[in-house]
Parts: sequence; C-alpha cells; structure tokens
Amino acid sequence: MEFDLMTGSSTWGEAAKLAQAVEGAGFSGMLYTETGQVPWMQLAAAATAAPSLTFTTGIAVAFPRSPMVSAQLAWELAGETRGRFRLGLGSQVKGHIVRRYSSEFDRPAARMRDYVLAVKACLRAFRREEKLSHEGEFFNLSLLPAQWTPRKHDYGDVKVDISSVGPIMNGVAGEVADGVHVHPMHTMHYIRERLLPEVAQGAERAGRDVTELDLIVPVFAAPGDSPEELAPLIRRAKTQVAFYGTTPNYSFQFTDLGYEGVTEKLRDLMRTGDIAGMAEVITDDMLEHFALVAPWNEMGARLKDRYGGTAARVVMYLAEEQIRKDPDMVHKWGEVAQATRS
Repeated sequence: MEFDLMTGSSTWGEAAKLAQAVEGAGFSGMLYTETGQVPWMQLAAAATAAPSLTFTTGIAVAFPRSPMVSAQLAWELAGETRGRFRLGLGSQVKGHIVRRYSSEFDRPAARMRDYVLAVKACLRAFRREEKLSHEGEFFNLSLLPAQWTPRKHDYGDVKVDISSVGPIMNGVAGEVADGVHVHPMHTMHYIRERLLPEVAQGAERAGRDVTELDLIVPVFAAPGDSPEELAPLIRRAKTQVAFYGTTPNYSFQFTDLGYEGVTEKLRDLMRTGDIAGMAEVITDDMLEHFALVAPWNEMGARLKDRYGGTAARVVMYLAEEQIRKDPDMVHKWGEVAQATRS
C-alpha cells in the first residue's frame, strides 16, 4: 500500500520544494487537486524536483476539457515522469460545471463513461496502435494527422482513474477505469458494502477482473500524542466531514451508520453560516467512522489495519497544512509513511 500526500494550489517553486521534502521523507507520491488552480504546471514542477515520486490528479475536472486535451496532458506528463503519472478524472457537481465552467453536465455517469473511453482511444492512437476512432454518445474523435500526433515515448500505458460515490458512477468505474478515487468522506462500511460490490458489478458487465482496479483513498488521518496536539486536527476533520455531509447525495453514509437527519441539520447550519456549529454536529463517535485519530507511532499500523488489502494508495488529506505551517513536520509524517509502506 502506497502513501501519498494530497496537495492543492501553490506556486511552481513551492510545489517543487514540497515535493523534494516529501520525497526525502519517504512518501510514495503526491495527489494534486483542482480547485482554484489547474494541477498540470505545479505537478510538472514537482515531478522535475522529485524524480522517484508517483503523481496523480485527484481529480482533474473532466467535462470542461475535451478528452483529447486531457489525453495530451496525460501523455506528456507520463513521458516526462517516465511512467510515474496517473490521470485522475472527476465529474465535479452540476453547479460548478454549468455556472463556473459553462459546460454541459447532462447524465454525468454516462458522459464520464464515454469520456474515459474517448481518452483511452486517444492514448491508443498516441501509442500508434490504431487510428483515432471513437464514436460515442457524447464525444466523437476521428482526426489525428501525423503532425498533430504527440511524440512517441515508452510510457504510454497511462492509467485513467475516476472519482465516484454513487452506484451508477461506481459501476462506470468498474466498466472502464483503471482505478477509483474514493471520496474523502467515506467509511469502511461504505467501501465494503456499497462501493466495492457496485464496482464489481460494473467490471462484470464489461468482462473485466475487478482485482485489476486500484482504490486510491484520501484519509482524514489525525496523528498526535496529546489532546492539545490532536485538537486542531480533530476540529479540521470534523469541519471537513460536516462540509461534505451537507451534500444530499452523501447523506446515505450517515443513515447507514444509524445517524438520522444529520445532513438536514448540517444544511440548516450552513444556511446561517454557522461553521463551528456544523463541526459540533459531527460527534467523536461519528468521527471514528470517517477519520483515523491515533498517536504518531500507531498511525501507520492503524492505516494498514483499516485499508490494507483494500487500498492501493492512501492519501493524507490533512498533512499538507501541518507541513506548510511547520516544515519539520514532514519528518514525522515520513515516519508514518515508512510504517505504512513496510
């Protein structure tokens, strides 16, 4: 099981510096989100500075980009990193796709299925295995003159992963993706009882072996050796679970655990701007399901106990904030990384 750092917006110089520190501490890789900044340039800067790490987008927003553009970016990054890049794609939510990107969102699961197949058709054409020919419900690509074909390299078997939560998108992941980005707000009950069976059903429909798909799992890991050290991380984890928990599509996770009406409470508090109140709704008992709280010297073992045999990669959701505030913290996280990977 590999151990990665989740990171977001930064300058190219900061991205390179952080990557060097993470590599030196013993992490496996870095996962780049796409929020206020596209991931590609800072990822390239980081990859140049840290040649042993694996890099992934987690996730790059798919629908505002042509599948050809995503495939070209993935191809270039795979070549420059000598195969240490995975393309992670996600649908985002309708409000962002329609109102922030001015793009189409209709039938996102079917669109994502077609999108991934289109990206993979582009990659096959880049590998010179076949002419570009993808005719789908949403995307049609059939023109790739020689002068527009990316240069050849030896790392063209690029993994294409997607994020998914609900049963339809989980099925799509099983049908067409190489890996699944599990939502940061998850429980092991959700992974075992919902996600894995739904992914397996999709794989069966496509005649695929579900064991060939990788699970990439962001974790609210909160390590600390005293109540004072743990308090800010616990508060941060509760706040993030509460924020995600306002989304009606995720409310079933609370219900599955016997916590009724949580999403409604969170949405009422969000309307009034009561962020602190939202975090208080997430009790310590709830948090045990959605996060891992443990002493520093136990965190690696706890991660292996919970995710070993299930996740290909665990991704630390909260670590970057600590490391940016105190660069020496990278060494403590590095000890967790080495314990997790051992």
